[in-house]
Amino acid sequence: MPAYHPPTEEMLALLEEVLQAGPALAALPLSPDGAEGDPLPLLRDVLEEAGRFAAGALAPLNRSGDEEGCRLENGVVRVPQGFTEAYAAFVAGGWGGLSQAPEWGGQGLPRAAQILLDEMMASANFSFGLFPGLTRGAVEAIERHASEDLKARYLPKLVSGEWCGAMALTEPQAGTDLGLLRTRAEPQPDGSLRVTGGKIFITAGDHEMAENIVHLVLARLPDAPPGVRGISLVLVPKYLPDAEGRPGARNAMSVGALERKMGIHASPTCVMNYDGATGWLVGAPHRGLAAMFTMMNAERLFVGIQGLGIAEAAYQGAVAYARERRQGRAAGEKGEAAQPILVHPDVKRMLLTIRAFTGAGRALALWVALRMEEAARHPDPAARAEAEGHVALLTPVIKAAFTDLGFEAAVLGQQVLGGHGYVREWGMEQLVRDARIAQIYEGTNGVQAMDLAGRKLSVEDGALPARFFALVRAEIEAAGGTPAPRPTPRRWPPR
Repeated sequence: MPAYHPPTEEMLALLEEVLQAGPALAALPLSPDGAEGDPLPLLRDVLEEAGRFAAGALAPLNRSGDEEGCRLENGVVRVPQGFTEAYAAFVAGGWGGLSQAPEWGGQGLPRAAQILLDEMMASANFSFGLFPGLTRGAVEAIERHASEDLKARYLPKLVSGEWCGAMALTEPQAGTDLGLLRTRAEPQPDGSLRVTGGKIFITAGDHEMAENIVHLVLARLPDAPPGVRGISLVLVPKYLPDAEGRPGARNAMSVGALERKMGIHASPTCVMNYDGATGWLVGAPHRGLAAMFTMMNAERLFVGIQGLGIAEAAYQGAVAYARERRQGRAAGEKGEAAQPILVHPDVKRMLLTIRAFTGAGRALALWVALRMEEAARHPDPAARAEAEGHVALLTPVIKAAFTDLGFEAAVLGQQVLGGHGYVREWGMEQLVRDARIAQIYEGTNGVQAMDLAGRKLSVEDGALPARFFALVRAEIEAAGGTPAPRPTPRRWPPR
């Protein structure tokens, strides 16, 4: 597989020229870190360094991590060689807190920086990106719903990345229908909960890369009503923090097995057993599903960006191959010398299909990132509510469309390589295997369609899509009088 080249110039061009994000962000009130003015010069430096980290530290581990995989040894989950060191470098670089609140040790940068970092990690090493991605979702759920004591105890370590997060929802009989879950949470005299039950498909449920792993577990209290209205959210750490907040005694939880999967081999997908584990309630009793959806929605956006990252990696690998591989000649060409397969129309079609998605998908993702800033910082409540509506409407779209198109891009990239795309040495078959999970986890894409059609389109009698399409119409009308740009010679393929 060719070396990964972070597309930072394309990312910055979208922010600076297409979305004009600098003035848009500067017009909002102070960012969480108190900074004023145009943040794009700083973001340029941050993204260039993020690209160097992704290309230099993560991409070289992608194939070896896939081939070695994770393993369970005497109850301990081992990740592939090099991952622990790469994660330590990730933490030391402050990448875990890039867009997190300074109150908890984060850097408070715009969400656009986080989305672009997530894309680069997905392109360079899909499995590695899952560890910090899940941690960030746990941070958002705890920050919004947990008690002040739990926030103070857990958020600084999670934001820094010293501790990791995991989401424990699925049970053998309860997948999409979480109302069927059976895990129990029994109140204890000291205010804690005793959690008993089993979960499956728990991504990054256990490993030794971080000092601690904080599980957010869906469970039922003894007086819980049936169905989803009886679900509570419980924070269950792998190690119980001591009086100084350091990892102390091992909690009563263990890994029963690791799933043997089609892809993401370097990310441990665990069967988790909670045998009277100590935990604490997050949010109100029986309101755990609402709290968990804070994390779930954050993860759905993150997974959509994974699809975008896979597509970018597929394009880079395919176009590099198409430049070098010589087979046949272009239509109408004469001579005996074979030409690069880039001259063939079908190869161009496949490469342009991938490029069409990566360019448009990245632009849409960054547009949503700007709406998230407005939802958090705009002084007008009505403007905040409108921005929140755009994010809510587009979350299932990004998750489903980006992962469907990301998988299609991986398959197209594999097709460009022909037989070489089917063998391990070239890396394309790994992209296909890794990409497939994104259409499944964090709610299958069919579930995203149900969410969009059954909920988001009908909110406020259709107000969410009406506002969005009004913006689209306004943009089209505003561009109607714009002169067409003069044709300029273009190099094929781009980059």
